[in-house]
Amino acid sequence: MSDTVSETPSRQGHRAGSSGYRRVTVAMVAAGVATFSQLYAVQAVLPGLAGTFSASAAQVALTVSLATGGLAGFVLVWSGLSDRFGRVRVMAVALTISTVLGLLAPFAPELWTLLLLRALQGAALGGVPAVAMAYLAEEIDRAHLGRVVGVYIAGNTVGGMAGRLVAGAVADLGGWRWGVGADSVLGLLALLVFLFAIPRPRGFAPGRRAAGAMGMGRRVAAALTDPGLLALYCQGLFLMGAFVSVYNYLGFRMAGEPFGLSQTVVAFLFVAYLAGTVSSAAAGIVIERVGRLAVLLAGVAGMVLGALAMLAMSLPVIVVGLVVLTFCFFAAHATASAWVGRRASGEVRAQASALYTLAYYLGSSVFGWLGGVVYDHVGWGGVVGYVAALCAAAALAGLVLRTRPRG
Repeated sequence: MSDTVSETPSRQGHRAGSSGYRRVTVAMVAAGVATFSQLYAVQAVLPGLAGTFSASAAQVALTVSLATGGLAGFVLVWSGLSDRFGRVRVMAVALTISTVLGLLAPFAPELWTLLLLRALQGAALGGVPAVAMAYLAEEIDRAHLGRVVGVYIAGNTVGGMAGRLVAGAVADLGGWRWGVGADSVLGLLALLVFLFAIPRPRGFAPGRRAAGAMGMGRRVAAALTDPGLLALYCQGLFLMGAFVSVYNYLGFRMAGEPFGLSQTVVAFLFVAYLAGTVSSAAAGIVIERVGRLAVLLAGVAGMVLGALAMLAMSLPVIVVGLVVLTFCFFAAHATASAWVGRRASGEVRAQASALYTLAYYLGSSVFGWLGGVVYDHVGWGGVVGYVAALCAAAALAGLVLRTRPRG
């Protein structure tokens, strides 16, 4: 793979209200739906997978962890390819490959086959989040970047929620295979919208690396030596681990005693994702008033409060806690991810965005799986304590940004 970088041919990004701005927004929301409806398609049917394959909660949770781990492992590869071939082309190819793999997943005869397909699908899906923030930073006017990043992440939440709802509801009718297959069809439709809506890029021209420009290794190193960027990567690492742990294992608790909810009802708990849709879209506006760090730390604190509420034995209180946790997580994530795009210099922006994505999905893969170990050995109370500890680690890392707030 050739190291590449190119000067932007036009510094004037799309402004709010313009046709280009609307097309970018629609296309990136569709890309988010296509990505996250498929990435978390199995999360709503984990109890069904456990029954089919006679496996534990931690074992079937690998269908989520290996997908997010595959994504994390390939984000730097995709970011390098996007420098060489262009952001839009990479996202289109990645979504096409992942959709084909998703359509094959329901036919997996054994758990190990499903795990392999999910790992490959996750690696393919990495092409969108690996370059999305860099693409938006290059195509959208800086004055409106926070808002459009928030809308893109809102699209991610819609995809995540719709994927879980579709999989859960269809699985109750025909089993988890039909549920996962339905999510892949949803991803295919979203891919078609993306291809139709995305405008010709004008903020970045792919090509071979210019003489004197940094190679891939130096760009990655530069993105790893800024303490502020490292603090932002930690937000993705720890907060995503906490968030996925809740959504992976809450279904097991709610399907068991004393609640005994059906798979369809458990899937409808993912409607809480609508709170993330609201908060991620609003985060950019709130940041303009109170600042990034305040929004970030408030989001982390709110996640802890939401997790503690889910210790209750009352279903309404648990739902409120889930909504609060989801609202606050996506506000923090939208803030941190947009901050990476603003803080990183143009030459390393794709790599910084990819590293944030790597940390984010490494947190999902590793800490999400460890949450299953905690659940299997300690129960739901242990998961809540585990989530609180991860949030505390994120808050401590975020304090670095008090003295290094650049961007």
